[in-house]
Amino acid sequence: MKTKKKDSFMDYIKANRKGSREAEIENHGHPVSFNRVHVSKKVYNRKRDKADARRHLPYWYFIVYCN
Repeated sequence: MKTKKKDSFMDYIKANRKGSREAEIENHGHPVSFNRVHVSKKVYNRKRDKADARRHLPYWYFIVYCN
């Protein structure tokens, strides 16, 4: 049987991407996304607003009203 040719150029690109990603994680401490769309704080977002409201409530509120 013939042995398959390895695509050295694709291996080079793959290794370069992996090295770049590892260096980025080492510099920042976590993976960084460059493709995420910036979300404006002015736009209505019910999920974020409810989370903020809950975050600012006193601790005893959760014990009395959530149980």
